[in-house]
Amino acid sequence: MIDAIVGATPDNRRQVKVQRVSLRTLNGQRQVLILGRGKFAKVCWETLYLDRAFSRRVIGFVENKIDCMEECVNDLGIVGTFDELPELVERYKVGMIVVCLDDHRSALPIQMLLDLKVAGIEVIDGHRLFEEVTGRLSIDSLRPSALIFSTGFKRHQMTMTVKRAFDVFLAALSLLVMAPFLLLVACLITLDSSGPVFYRQLRVGLNAQPFMMLKFRSMSNDAEVNGPRWAEAKDPRASRVGQWMRKWRIDEIPQFINVLKGEMSIVGPRPERPVFVRELSKTIPYYDIRHTVRPGITGWAQVMFRYASSEEDAHRKLQYDLYYVKNLSAWLDIKTLVMTIRVLMKGDGAR
Repeated sequence: MIDAIVGATPDNRRQVKVQRVSLRTLNGQRQVLILGRGKFAKVCWETLYLDRAFSRRVIGFVENKIDCMEECVNDLGIVGTFDELPELVERYKVGMIVVCLDDHRSALPIQMLLDLKVAGIEVIDGHRLFEEVTGRLSIDSLRPSALIFSTGFKRHQMTMTVKRAFDVFLAALSLLVMAPFLLLVACLITLDSSGPVFYRQLRVGLNAQPFMMLKFRSMSNDAEVNGPRWAEAKDPRASRVGQWMRKWRIDEIPQFINVLKGEMSIVGPRPERPVFVRELSKTIPYYDIRHTVRPGITGWAQVMFRYASSEEDAHRKLQYDLYYVKNLSAWLDIKTLVMTIRVLMKGDGAR
């Protein structure tokens, strides 16, 4: 334990005992306060409450006295005001303060937070903590400046060159090794229902450029005579062989050809159809950022979240896609591939 002067003024100096901690060493041993009480602050509270390292360690919300005057008494989640922050840190043995002022109504107590920071308290931006705990970006309350000045979204030439070389090698090797099996699948599709073996569908790729994505046909020819639809659980449009292929993702294998052509990558955000892109771009903030990298056969969103079957699902999956785009690296690709193999072995999430 160390002694530090926090919130000191010429007329009133208050000593608070604090302990030096960090995000990596907290492990639920010290309590957490959330600065703010807006929508994002509540999202952070829910996220931390569900996380094993933070569960039941979040004390509550701390709000600006001006905004809190009428509601603090009735809101059990608010434990105090900015002016009381030093006392709250001492009283609850706080090791971390999460800043979640998404409503811009509260003036950040800069000097008080600085005093606590240099004394050893972890003061962390709520968006950063949310990202590290969940593996996704909270896009609804994320300000453009947070993206502009973030340390992510880097495109090192060496990383991109190695990624492309790995894509070409793995795609070519996979097609070569699986050639006999793919021939068998083609025969089963032909015997099961009339129509072509391959299904070509327009998708949006790198730099929002359209391309024709290849798949083994898993539906009947007239499956979308009434227009495009989101995939459904136990999709009635799928043929008998198609249901089997979807369960084990076999219908996606021809996309290795798209990888060789440079239209796709092994790992990346899944490409969407133009009609859905137009709709989602209007309602979901930062949606077009996912088009700054090549779309993938598999992706971080695919292994972290279920199949998108609605605009709400697409909203959640974009949070994972942006996390991938921001933190793109060889290590994240490898992690995604390992998790993809686990998903394939279980046969989960297919539609």
